[in-house]
Amino acid sequence: MADFPHLSRRGFLHRSAAVGSLLVAPVLLSACSKTDAGATDGAGALDKLREQGFVRVAYANEAPYGYLEGKQLKGEAPTLHREIFKALGVDELKPTLSEWDGLIPGLQAGKYDVVSAGMAITPERCANAIFSEPEFISPTALMVKKGNPQKVTDLASAKAAGITVGVMSGAVEGRYAEGAGIAKDRIKTLQKPQDGADAVKGGRIDAFLLTGISLRWLAKTNPETEVTEPFVPEVDGTKQYSPGGAVFHKGNEELRDAFNRELKKIVSDRSRYVDLLREYGFGASELPPATLKTADLCAG
Repeated sequence: MADFPHLSRRGFLHRSAAVGSLLVAPVLLSACSKTDAGATDGAGALDKLREQGFVRVAYANEAPYGYLEGKQLKGEAPTLHREIFKALGVDELKPTLSEWDGLIPGLQAGKYDVVSAGMAITPERCANAIFSEPEFISPTALMVKKGNPQKVTDLASAKAAGITVGVMSGAVEGRYAEGAGIAKDRIKTLQKPQDGADAVKGGRIDAFLLTGISLRWLAKTNPETEVTEPFVPEVDGTKQYSPGGAVFHKGNEELRDAFNRELKKIVSDRSRYVDLLREYGFGASELPPATLKTADLCAG
């Protein structure tokens, strides 16, 4: 699948932003009883998964986070989670496709054991499920014409060069650009990622602002463009890391903690992390800082 995360997903991802962001009122989802939560709920869940030989995972079919290519489950989250669960003695990921807004309700209903979709860690989601430590952050980058004729590297250099910057409609990058002092008449709104790439190639904008992850994926099919090194923007002095992680049913803290122990081994090993995820546009710039903790992100 070559589609990119649709706008509603990107809005969720980027509005998660940073530690210190405003707490959003929790979305009220119906709670599940222990019976509803599935055979792998609670204490002993990992032993049950080892015994059955598979873990039920949900994904939203969105590249490059988690998607189906033919019959093969691919993407950042499945690749990372397959490695982690194998280390825990569970050899198979048994996938379920879900609409994005059905992922956490399905988890609560016991339809699967973990959401494997690169989901952003936000306070409202933490009220309804439990997250692993961050698997990645989503620093921002600029897509420009091949050769980077304006020699821009970040929003400060874009402002200094007086260039026109494209952003996705309704996404947070517009706020990043305005916060960096780029004039509103120099910020153009696009509806989807390919529109941004086409506008760069056609000279209608000088640069397209999006996550480095998405832009590197987009550049694969737009060879006339290149992507700058990612950078972490700031809003009101707060870095916007936009971290994502695996999601577990409340009550499965023991399973989540076991997952975290194996995750830490990977994110602490830069070469291993990059080798695992390079295919999907993730690199060292997406490694979460050791100081970035899910507990702080959940607190808002």
